Amino acid sequence: MKQLDRSFYSKTSMYAFFVTLLLFLSMWISTDRFTDIDMALLGYMVSSYIFAIGLTVRLCSFLLRPATAEIIKRSIINLKNKERTKRNILSIIKTLIDNIVLQKFIFKRGIYRGVQHILIAWGCIGSFAITFGLTFGWMRFNLIDPETYQIIVFNIPTVKMAAHGLIAELTYNGLNITALMVMVGVCMALARRIFNQDVKVTQRAEFDLLPLYILLAVTVSGLLLTVSYHFLGGWMHHYLTLVHQVTVVIMLIYFPYGKLFHLPVRPLATAVPMNYQEVVKMDTRSCQKCGTTYSNDDQIADVKQILHLQNFDLKMDDGSYLADYCPSCRRRIRVMKQMNMESVQGNPYEPIRTLNDIHQSGFGKKRSEEYYNLPKNDNEKILK
Repeated sequence: MKQLDRSFYSKTSMYAFFVTLLLFLSMWISTDRFTDIDMALLGYMVSSYIFAIGLTVRLCSFLLRPATAEIIKRSIINLKNKERTKRNILSIIKTLIDNIVLQKFIFKRGIYRGVQHILIAWGCIGSFAITFGLTFGWMRFNLIDPETYQIIVFNIPTVKMAAHGLIAELTYNGLNITALMVMVGVCMALARRIFNQDVKVTQRAEFDLLPLYILLAVTVSGLLLTVSYHFLGGWMHHYLTLVHQVTVVIMLIYFPYGKLFHLPVRPLATAVPMNYQEVVKMDTRSCQKCGTTYSNDDQIADVKQILHLQNFDLKMDDGSYLADYCPSCRRRIRVMKQMNMESVQGNPYEPIRTLNDIHQSGFGKKRSEEYYNLPKNDNEKILK
């Protein structure tokens, strides 16, 4: 393996090479040794290879981060643990259904945002599946007779369908259906970002609006192709094809490096509940100071390891770590450190007193003369 690593400039370049090689071999098999390539999709094919390389590079840089690498390492350990097999399977299935399929985490922020996000997400997933399937030749249609088509998947004949049947119409218009989903979702997202004043304050045009404009350009140009073909007798069809192809190429090249990158990363969220929830919504780690359960043993161990790798372990004088305390006690410890207090004076749950043993109620209240604890005579001399 080390000799293989030395053949490449880096591990990332090695992974990108093997991803490209795998796609090339799959295309060679599915197109019957490149005899059934659709040359009209040549531009999409080249941009798809660029997309695959860019996505590999971006994923490698993401997975090499200390936090992500530690979660992946913990996931591998837990998946190998036979005692956790049932819990791991149930956790993965539940998270996939809740967070990926139904996307409940978005619906918790509002019905409008949930609908817009699920339309964009599943519209993009469907569009990518169909586009890559046709571009790499994984799926094609053979005409058996004037009334029958057969779907060929990886050069293996599968189901037959009537040329004008319901299944055929849904198959032919798969990209139109997914494009409509994305277009509606993008329009909802743009309307929210244009008219919602709270969102306008925090959004960035190059990060939040640009991907929406790119998706809108892809979907509108793609739907115009269908309109031109079915309703306008092919008017401007050739030019619309070029416009649509350009928009798709821009989107595929932009995808790994912009906001849309969260789409392939989101499934990694299944690792969090699988690794760090012994019981659903239940903590097992006790705070070293107050005894309150606030986290999970594995999670705290990983946090310490991540901070250690970043030379930022926050080790205390008594040998403990800041991660060993619950959030409330951490805040108190930080306040004590800022005030140079070695330990808590009195009841640890009372307000912290200052070094002169006087508790300040706030900066908005005017200080009385008694605050300075000066004799009245001396105080009068000072005032004079």
